[in-house]
Amino acid sequence: MRNKTATGKTRVVVLTADPAFEQSVHTTFSAGGQIDLSVVNGTVAVHDHSLDLEATVIVVDLDASNGEEMDGLQRLMTRLNGRPPVVVIAQSFDKDVARQLLQMRIADFLVKPVTPVELVRTCARVVQTPAGEEQTEAEIYAFLGAVGGAGATTLSIQTAMLLLGNDPKKRQSTCLVDLDFQHGACADYLDLEPRLDLNEIEPHPERLDRQLLEVMLAYHTSGLAVIAAPNRPAEMRTFDPDMVTRLLDLVSSHFKYVVIDMPRTWFSWTDSVLLGSNRLFVVSEMTVPGVKHAKHLVAAIRERLDEGPRPQVIINRFESRLFGSGLRRGDIVQALGEESFAAIPNNYRLVREAIDRGVPLEDVKRGNNITLQLKKLIAPATTEKSAVPAIAKKLSLSWAK
Repeated sequence: MRNKTATGKTRVVVLTADPAFEQSVHTTFSAGGQIDLSVVNGTVAVHDHSLDLEATVIVVDLDASNGEEMDGLQRLMTRLNGRPPVVVIAQSFDKDVARQLLQMRIADFLVKPVTPVELVRTCARVVQTPAGEEQTEAEIYAFLGAVGGAGATTLSIQTAMLLLGNDPKKRQSTCLVDLDFQHGACADYLDLEPRLDLNEIEPHPERLDRQLLEVMLAYHTSGLAVIAAPNRPAEMRTFDPDMVTRLLDLVSSHFKYVVIDMPRTWFSWTDSVLLGSNRLFVVSEMTVPGVKHAKHLVAAIRERLDEGPRPQVIINRFESRLFGSGLRRGDIVQALGEESFAAIPNNYRLVREAIDRGVPLEDVKRGNNITLQLKKLIAPATTEKSAVPAIAKKLSLSWAK
Protein backbone atom coordinates (compact mmCIF):
# COMPACT_ATOMS: atom_id res chain seq x y z
CA MET A 1 0.00 0.00 0.00
CA ARG A 2 1.06 3.58 -0.54
CA ASN A 3 0.78 6.69 1.68
CA LYS A 4 2.96 5.27 4.42
CA THR A 5 3.68 6.90 7.77
CA ALA A 6 7.01 8.35 8.85
CA THR A 7 7.90 4.94 10.30
CA GLY A 8 7.48 3.35 6.86
CA LYS A 9 4.29 1.55 7.84
CA THR A 10 0.86 1.71 6.26
CA ARG A 11 -1.71 3.20 8.63
CA VAL A 12 -5.07 1.41 8.65
CA VAL A 13 -7.88 2.74 10.83
CA VAL A 14 -10.75 0.35 11.55
CA LEU A 15 -14.00 1.49 13.13
CA THR A 16 -16.13 -1.35 14.50
CA ALA A 17 -18.49 -2.28 17.31
CA ASP A 18 -18.24 -6.00 16.50
CA PRO A 19 -15.76 -7.84 18.81
CA ALA A 20 -15.46 -10.80 16.42
CA PHE A 21 -14.63 -8.54 13.47
CA GLU A 22 -12.17 -6.59 15.63
CA GLN A 23 -10.36 -9.80 16.52
CA SER A 24 -10.27 -10.82 12.85
CA VAL A 25 -8.82 -7.43 11.90
CA HIS A 26 -6.06 -7.72 14.50
CA THR A 27 -5.16 -11.17 13.21
CA THR A 28 -5.29 -10.07 9.58
CA PHE A 29 -3.12 -6.97 9.80
CA SER A 30 -0.63 -8.11 12.45
CA ALA A 31 1.24 -10.43 10.09
CA GLY A 32 4.43 -8.98 8.63
CA GLY A 33 4.62 -5.92 10.87
CA GLN A 34 4.14 -3.46 8.00
CA ILE A 35 0.72 -2.21 9.12
CA ASP A 36 0.18 0.48 11.73
CA LEU A 37 -3.29 -0.61 12.85
CA SER A 38 -5.62 1.58 14.88
CA VAL A 39 -8.96 0.12 15.97
CA VAL A 40 -11.68 2.47 17.20
CA ASN A 41 -14.45 0.78 19.17
CA GLY A 42 -17.92 2.07 18.42
CA THR A 43 -20.04 3.23 15.50
CA VAL A 44 -19.56 5.85 12.83
CA ALA A 45 -22.55 7.72 14.24
CA VAL A 46 -20.44 8.50 17.33
CA HIS A 47 -16.91 8.73 15.94
CA ASP A 48 -17.32 10.37 12.52
CA HIS A 49 -15.66 13.59 13.76
CA SER A 50 -12.72 11.95 15.53
CA LEU A 51 -11.25 9.47 13.05
CA ASP A 52 -7.64 9.94 11.98
CA LEU A 53 -7.56 11.76 8.63
CA GLU A 54 -3.86 10.92 8.17
CA ALA A 55 -4.70 7.24 7.75
CA THR A 56 -3.80 5.41 4.55
CA VAL A 57 -7.20 3.77 4.45
CA ILE A 58 -10.23 3.75 6.76
CA VAL A 59 -12.39 0.65 7.24
CA VAL A 60 -15.89 1.28 8.60
CA ASP A 61 -17.94 -1.63 9.97
CA LEU A 62 -21.49 -0.46 9.36
CA ASP A 63 -25.04 -1.43 10.25
CA ALA A 64 -26.64 -0.03 7.10
CA SER A 65 -30.15 -0.50 8.50
CA ASN A 66 -29.38 2.07 11.17
CA GLY A 67 -30.23 5.56 9.94
CA GLU A 68 -27.94 7.25 12.46
CA GLU A 69 -24.95 5.23 11.25
CA MET A 70 -25.70 6.08 7.61
CA ASP A 71 -25.92 9.75 8.57
CA GLY A 72 -22.62 9.45 10.41
CA LEU A 73 -20.99 7.88 7.38
CA GLN A 74 -22.26 10.73 5.20
CA ARG A 75 -20.73 13.27 7.61
CA LEU A 76 -17.45 11.37 7.58
CA MET A 77 -17.29 11.26 3.78
CA THR A 78 -18.03 15.00 3.58
CA ARG A 79 -15.23 15.65 6.07
CA LEU A 80 -12.73 13.46 4.18
CA ASN A 81 -13.51 14.90 0.74
CA GLY A 82 -12.20 11.81 -1.07
CA ARG A 83 -8.99 10.99 0.82
CA PRO A 84 -8.14 8.78 2.52
CA PRO A 85 -10.27 6.11 0.83
CA VAL A 86 -12.99 4.43 2.88
CA VAL A 87 -13.92 0.75 2.70
CA VAL A 88 -17.31 -0.12 4.19
CA ILE A 89 -18.04 -3.53 5.70
CA ALA A 90 -21.80 -4.11 5.60
CA GLN A 91 -23.84 -6.80 7.32
CA SER A 92 -26.19 -7.54 4.43
CA PHE A 93 -26.46 -7.11 0.67
CA ASP A 94 -29.10 -4.57 -0.25
CA LYS A 95 -29.35 -2.71 -3.57
CA ASP A 96 -30.69 0.51 -2.02
CA VAL A 97 -27.94 0.61 0.59
CA ALA A 98 -25.28 -0.09 -2.02
CA ARG A 99 -26.61 2.79 -4.10
CA GLN A 100 -26.34 5.13 -1.10
CA LEU A 101 -22.79 4.00 -0.42
CA LEU A 102 -21.69 4.65 -3.97
CA GLN A 103 -23.40 8.05 -3.95
CA MET A 104 -21.29 8.88 -0.91
CA ARG A 105 -18.25 7.98 -3.06
CA ILE A 106 -16.85 5.32 -0.81
CA ALA A 107 -13.92 3.49 -2.39
CA ASP A 108 -15.39 -0.01 -2.06
CA PHE A 109 -17.63 -2.14 0.12
CA LEU A 110 -17.66 -5.76 1.25
CA VAL A 111 -20.39 -7.82 2.84
CA LYS A 112 -19.89 -10.03 5.89
CA PRO A 113 -18.51 -12.59 6.32
CA VAL A 114 -15.28 -11.08 4.99
CA THR A 115 -12.21 -13.26 4.61
CA PRO A 116 -8.87 -11.77 5.70
CA VAL A 117 -7.36 -12.02 2.21
CA GLU A 118 -10.21 -10.14 0.52
CA LEU A 119 -10.06 -7.37 3.14
CA VAL A 120 -6.33 -6.90 2.60
CA ARG A 121 -6.65 -6.96 -1.18
CA THR A 122 -9.53 -4.50 -1.15
CA CYS A 123 -7.60 -2.06 1.04
CA ALA A 124 -4.55 -2.39 -1.19
CA ARG A 125 -6.59 -1.84 -4.34
CA VAL A 126 -8.32 1.34 -3.17
CA VAL A 127 -5.05 2.82 -1.91
CA GLN A 128 -3.33 2.19 -5.24
CA THR A 129 -5.87 4.39 -7.02
CA PRO A 130 -4.25 7.87 -7.25
CA ALA A 131 -5.99 10.77 -5.56
CA GLY A 132 -8.64 12.34 -7.78
CA GLU A 133 -8.71 9.33 -10.11
CA GLU A 134 -11.79 7.14 -10.05
CA GLN A 135 -11.55 3.41 -10.44
CA THR A 136 -12.66 2.61 -13.96
CA GLU A 137 -15.27 0.01 -14.77
CA ALA A 138 -14.91 -2.26 -17.77
CA GLU A 139 -17.27 -1.92 -20.70
CA ILE A 140 -19.04 -5.28 -20.79
CA TYR A 141 -20.65 -6.68 -23.95
CA ALA A 142 -22.78 -9.84 -23.71
CA PHE A 143 -23.90 -11.96 -26.67
CA LEU A 144 -26.77 -14.41 -26.21
CA GLY A 145 -28.01 -16.70 -28.97
CA ALA A 146 -31.77 -16.86 -29.48
CA VAL A 147 -31.40 -20.07 -31.52
CA GLY A 148 -28.57 -22.51 -32.02
CA GLY A 149 -26.10 -21.79 -34.80
CA ALA A 150 -27.07 -18.12 -35.13
CA GLY A 151 -23.46 -16.98 -34.96
CA ALA A 152 -23.24 -15.50 -31.45
CA THR A 153 -19.73 -16.88 -30.96
CA THR A 154 -18.48 -15.44 -34.26
CA LEU A 155 -19.92 -12.02 -33.45
CA SER A 156 -18.49 -12.14 -29.92
CA ILE A 157 -15.02 -12.84 -31.26
CA GLN A 158 -15.16 -10.18 -33.96
CA THR A 159 -16.48 -7.60 -31.49
CA ALA A 160 -13.61 -8.38 -29.12
CA MET A 161 -11.15 -8.01 -32.00
CA LEU A 162 -12.60 -4.63 -32.97
CA LEU A 163 -12.43 -3.35 -29.39
CA LEU A 164 -8.88 -4.63 -29.11
CA GLY A 165 -7.90 -2.69 -32.22
CA ASN A 166 -9.30 0.52 -30.71
CA ASP A 167 -6.82 0.49 -27.82
CA PRO A 168 -3.03 0.87 -28.09
CA LYS A 169 -2.44 -1.09 -24.87
CA LYS A 170 -3.69 -4.27 -26.47
CA ARG A 171 -2.62 -6.81 -23.84
CA GLN A 172 -4.42 -4.94 -21.05
CA SER A 173 -7.33 -3.91 -23.27
CA THR A 174 -9.78 -6.67 -24.09
CA CYS A 175 -10.79 -10.04 -22.72
CA LEU A 176 -13.15 -12.53 -24.37
CA VAL A 177 -14.94 -14.76 -21.85
CA ASP A 178 -16.64 -17.98 -22.98
CA LEU A 179 -19.24 -18.86 -20.34
CA ASP A 180 -20.62 -21.83 -22.29
CA PHE A 181 -18.79 -24.41 -20.21
CA GLN A 182 -20.53 -27.31 -21.96
CA HIS A 183 -20.32 -26.42 -25.67
CA GLY A 184 -18.10 -23.33 -25.80
CA ALA A 185 -16.29 -22.76 -29.10
CA CYS A 186 -14.34 -19.50 -28.67
CA ALA A 187 -11.02 -21.25 -28.12
CA ASP A 188 -11.59 -23.56 -31.09
CA TYR A 189 -12.48 -20.66 -33.37
CA LEU A 190 -9.23 -18.91 -32.40
CA ASP A 191 -7.13 -22.09 -32.41
CA LEU A 192 -6.23 -21.70 -28.74
CA GLU A 193 -5.88 -24.13 -25.87
CA PRO A 194 -8.63 -23.46 -23.26
CA ARG A 195 -6.87 -22.93 -19.94
CA LEU A 196 -9.66 -22.21 -17.44
CA ASP A 197 -9.49 -25.08 -14.94
CA LEU A 198 -12.96 -25.26 -13.40
CA ASN A 199 -12.04 -28.22 -11.20
CA GLU A 200 -9.39 -26.11 -9.48
CA ILE A 201 -11.34 -22.91 -8.86
CA GLU A 202 -14.92 -24.12 -8.31
CA PRO A 203 -14.32 -25.73 -4.85
CA HIS A 204 -12.51 -22.58 -3.63
CA PRO A 205 -13.50 -19.53 -5.74
CA GLU A 206 -11.83 -17.26 -3.18
CA ARG A 207 -8.46 -18.57 -4.44
CA LEU A 208 -9.02 -16.92 -7.79
CA ASP A 209 -6.78 -13.85 -7.86
CA ARG A 210 -4.86 -11.92 -10.50
CA GLN A 211 -1.94 -14.35 -10.45
CA LEU A 212 -4.13 -17.42 -10.92
CA LEU A 213 -6.21 -15.63 -13.53
CA GLU A 214 -3.07 -14.92 -15.56
CA VAL A 215 -2.25 -18.62 -15.55
CA MET A 216 -5.70 -19.43 -16.92
CA LEU A 217 -5.69 -16.79 -19.66
CA ALA A 218 -4.95 -17.81 -23.23
CA TYR A 219 -3.62 -15.12 -25.58
CA HIS A 220 -4.30 -14.93 -29.30
CA THR A 221 -1.50 -13.67 -31.56
CA SER A 222 -3.48 -10.42 -31.91
CA GLY A 223 -3.10 -9.79 -28.17
CA LEU A 224 -6.69 -10.74 -27.32
CA ALA A 225 -7.00 -12.41 -23.90
CA VAL A 226 -9.38 -15.37 -23.81
CA ILE A 227 -11.01 -17.12 -20.84
CA ALA A 228 -12.35 -20.51 -21.90
CA ALA A 229 -12.68 -23.95 -20.33
CA PRO A 230 -12.33 -27.32 -22.06
CA ASN A 231 -15.66 -28.54 -23.44
CA ARG A 232 -17.78 -30.95 -21.41
CA PRO A 233 -20.38 -32.01 -24.03
CA ALA A 234 -21.62 -35.05 -22.09
CA GLU A 235 -21.79 -33.32 -18.71
CA MET A 236 -24.72 -31.06 -17.87
CA ARG A 237 -24.20 -29.33 -14.55
CA THR A 238 -24.80 -26.05 -12.76
CA PHE A 239 -21.76 -24.11 -11.60
CA ASP A 240 -21.58 -22.13 -8.39
CA PRO A 241 -22.73 -18.54 -9.05
CA ASP A 242 -20.00 -17.27 -6.72
CA MET A 243 -17.37 -18.78 -9.01
CA VAL A 244 -18.83 -17.16 -12.13
CA THR A 245 -19.35 -13.72 -10.60
CA ARG A 246 -15.92 -13.83 -8.91
CA LEU A 247 -14.34 -14.66 -12.26
CA LEU A 248 -16.12 -11.83 -14.07
CA ASP A 249 -15.48 -9.35 -11.28
CA LEU A 250 -11.76 -10.10 -11.46
CA VAL A 251 -11.66 -9.91 -15.26
CA SER A 252 -13.60 -6.64 -15.34
CA SER A 253 -11.19 -5.05 -12.87
CA HIS A 254 -8.17 -5.77 -15.08
CA PHE A 255 -9.44 -5.15 -18.61
CA LYS A 256 -10.96 -2.13 -20.33
CA TYR A 257 -13.34 -4.20 -22.46
CA VAL A 258 -14.93 -7.56 -21.62
CA VAL A 259 -16.90 -9.51 -24.24
CA ILE A 260 -18.97 -12.44 -22.98
CA ASP A 261 -20.21 -15.33 -25.11
CA MET A 262 -23.24 -16.56 -23.14
CA PRO A 263 -24.72 -20.08 -23.18
CA ARG A 264 -28.30 -20.39 -24.38
CA THR A 265 -29.23 -22.33 -21.24
CA TRP A 266 -30.38 -20.05 -18.40
CA PHE A 267 -28.40 -20.70 -15.21
CA SER A 268 -28.71 -19.30 -11.69
CA TRP A 269 -25.98 -16.78 -12.50
CA THR A 270 -27.33 -15.63 -15.88
CA ASP A 271 -29.42 -12.79 -14.44
CA SER A 272 -26.40 -11.32 -12.65
CA VAL A 273 -24.18 -11.49 -15.72
CA LEU A 274 -26.73 -9.86 -18.00
CA LEU A 275 -27.61 -7.22 -15.41
CA GLY A 276 -23.93 -6.35 -15.09
CA SER A 277 -23.46 -5.84 -18.85
CA ASN A 278 -23.38 -2.48 -20.57
CA ARG A 279 -24.53 -3.83 -23.92
CA LEU A 280 -26.64 -6.95 -24.45
CA PHE A 281 -27.08 -8.47 -27.90
CA VAL A 282 -29.56 -11.24 -28.70
CA VAL A 283 -28.32 -12.99 -31.85
CA SER A 284 -30.73 -14.70 -34.21
CA GLU A 285 -31.02 -15.73 -37.85
CA MET A 286 -33.17 -14.63 -40.76
CA THR A 287 -35.90 -17.25 -40.33
CA VAL A 288 -39.44 -17.09 -38.97
CA PRO A 289 -38.60 -19.34 -35.97
CA GLY A 290 -35.43 -17.33 -35.33
CA VAL A 291 -37.25 -14.00 -35.24
CA LYS A 292 -39.98 -15.47 -33.01
CA HIS A 293 -37.41 -16.86 -30.55
CA ALA A 294 -35.59 -13.53 -30.47
CA LYS A 295 -38.80 -11.64 -29.76
CA HIS A 296 -39.77 -14.01 -26.93
CA LEU A 297 -36.27 -13.92 -25.44
CA VAL A 298 -36.16 -10.12 -25.44
CA ALA A 299 -39.56 -10.00 -23.72
CA ALA A 300 -38.39 -12.48 -21.08
CA ILE A 301 -35.20 -10.50 -20.42
CA ARG A 302 -37.09 -7.24 -20.02
CA GLU A 303 -39.51 -8.88 -17.62
CA ARG A 304 -36.76 -10.45 -15.51
CA LEU A 305 -34.22 -7.63 -15.64
CA ASP A 306 -36.17 -4.42 -15.49
CA GLU A 307 -33.08 -2.39 -14.49
CA GLY A 308 -30.70 -4.14 -16.86
CA PRO A 309 -29.42 -3.09 -20.28
CA ARG A 310 -31.90 -2.83 -23.12
CA PRO A 311 -31.40 -5.95 -25.27
CA GLN A 312 -30.79 -5.39 -28.98
CA VAL A 313 -31.50 -8.11 -31.51
CA ILE A 314 -28.93 -8.88 -34.18
CA ILE A 315 -30.24 -10.66 -37.25
CA ASN A 316 -27.13 -12.43 -38.47
CA ARG A 317 -26.50 -13.50 -42.08
CA PHE A 318 -29.08 -10.97 -43.22
CA GLU A 319 -29.95 -10.84 -46.94
CA SER A 320 -32.03 -8.07 -48.44
CA ARG A 321 -34.81 -9.47 -50.61
CA LEU A 322 -37.16 -7.58 -52.92
CA PHE A 323 -38.70 -10.56 -54.63
CA GLY A 324 -39.17 -14.27 -54.00
CA SER A 325 -40.17 -16.18 -50.90
CA GLY A 326 -38.79 -15.81 -47.40
CA LEU A 327 -38.54 -13.01 -44.88
CA ARG A 328 -38.00 -9.40 -45.91
CA ARG A 329 -36.75 -6.52 -43.80
CA GLY A 330 -40.30 -5.21 -43.46
CA ASP A 331 -41.39 -8.49 -41.89
CA ILE A 332 -38.64 -8.27 -39.28
CA VAL A 333 -39.39 -4.61 -38.56
CA GLN A 334 -43.04 -5.50 -38.05
CA ALA A 335 -42.07 -8.24 -35.58
CA LEU A 336 -39.28 -6.50 -33.67
CA GLY A 337 -39.50 -2.78 -34.39
CA GLU A 338 -37.11 -0.66 -36.46
CA GLU A 339 -34.88 0.35 -33.54
CA SER A 340 -34.83 -3.07 -31.88
CA PHE A 341 -32.63 -4.95 -34.31
CA ALA A 342 -29.47 -4.61 -36.35
CA ALA A 343 -28.64 -6.56 -39.50
CA ILE A 344 -25.27 -8.25 -40.08
CA PRO A 345 -24.84 -9.20 -43.75
CA ASN A 346 -24.37 -12.76 -44.94
CA ASN A 347 -20.78 -13.54 -45.93
CA TYR A 348 -20.47 -17.22 -45.17
CA ARG A 349 -17.27 -17.85 -47.15
CA LEU A 350 -15.42 -15.10 -45.33
CA VAL A 351 -16.56 -16.30 -41.89
CA ARG A 352 -15.73 -19.93 -42.65
CA GLU A 353 -12.20 -19.07 -43.79
CA ALA A 354 -11.60 -16.91 -40.70
CA ILE A 355 -12.78 -19.71 -38.41
CA ASP A 356 -10.72 -22.37 -40.16
CA ARG A 357 -7.59 -20.20 -39.94
CA GLY A 358 -8.28 -18.96 -36.41
CA VAL A 359 -7.89 -15.30 -37.39
CA PRO A 360 -10.07 -12.15 -37.35
CA LEU A 361 -12.23 -11.39 -40.36
CA GLU A 362 -10.05 -8.36 -41.12
CA ASP A 363 -7.05 -10.65 -41.62
CA VAL A 364 -8.95 -12.45 -44.37
CA LYS A 365 -10.42 -9.39 -46.06
CA ARG A 366 -9.79 -5.87 -44.83
CA GLY A 367 -12.84 -3.61 -44.79
CA ASN A 368 -15.29 -6.48 -45.22
CA ASN A 369 -19.03 -5.85 -44.91
CA ILE A 370 -19.44 -7.74 -41.61
CA THR A 371 -16.73 -5.75 -39.84
CA LEU A 372 -18.13 -2.47 -41.14
CA GLN A 373 -21.57 -3.25 -39.75
CA LEU A 374 -20.17 -4.41 -36.40
CA LYS A 375 -18.20 -1.17 -36.08
CA LYS A 376 -21.41 0.81 -36.47
CA LEU A 377 -23.13 -1.41 -33.92
CA ILE A 378 -20.56 -1.16 -31.13
CA ALA A 379 -19.29 2.38 -31.81
CA PRO A 380 -21.85 4.14 -29.52
CA ALA A 381 -20.56 2.26 -26.46
CA THR A 382 -17.04 3.60 -27.01
CA THR A 383 -18.18 7.23 -27.20
CA GLU A 384 -21.36 7.48 -25.15
CA LYS A 385 -21.89 7.04 -21.45
CA SER A 386 -22.43 3.49 -20.27
CA ALA A 387 -25.96 2.21 -20.79
CA VAL A 388 -25.99 0.68 -17.31
CA PRO A 389 -25.19 2.73 -14.20
CA ALA A 390 -22.04 1.71 -12.34
CA ILE A 391 -24.18 0.71 -9.38
CA ALA A 392 -25.87 -2.06 -11.39
CA LYS A 393 -22.52 -3.48 -12.45
CA LYS A 394 -21.19 -3.24 -8.93
CA LEU A 395 -24.16 -5.09 -7.53
CA SER A 396 -24.35 -7.82 -10.10
CA LEU A 397 -20.67 -8.64 -10.41
CA SER A 398 -19.65 -8.31 -6.78
CA TRP A 399 -18.58 -11.67 -5.34
CA ALA A 400 -18.11 -10.32 -1.81
CA LYS A 401 -21.42 -11.41 -0.35
